[in-house]
Amino acid sequence: MKLHSPLPERKTRLEIIPLIDVMFFLLASFMMVSLTMTKQKTIKVDLPVASATQSDFKPDMINLAVNAAGDVFYDKTAVTLPELERKLSEHFGKDRATPVYISADVNTRYADLVKVLDAAKRVGFTKVAFNVKPANAAKPNP
Repeated sequence: MKLHSPLPERKTRLEIIPLIDVMFFLLASFMMVSLTMTKQKTIKVDLPVASATQSDFKPDMINLAVNAAGDVFYDKTAVTLPELERKLSEHFGKDRATPVYISADVNTRYADLVKVLDAAKRVGFTKVAFNVKPANAAKPNP
């Protein structure tokens, strides 16, 4: 026995409008994610020499330098690694947000740079960077 419904019979159909909305949402999401992705580049840098002029130093930052022999300088004053750590900890107690910049000679050993970087990190500084020359900077005449 066939039962009839009082409602009119409708054909089933595929609603494409919500599908288009979902596809545009996915497209926009992927575009936003791809814009936030950064490509890491390795560049050949020529590190600056350890003897910097007084105009390079600013009072609101800590300047460290390492020469080719492995000697460490704290604001143009030669220090040993334990002295460096003591001076950094004294400064860390005053201002924790001070950036630390490490300059090095071109021929400085990587191990000497890591020792200075490790001393700054052990004290607690989080804003540590290496000073480098821009690639288009003119080289000084000897």
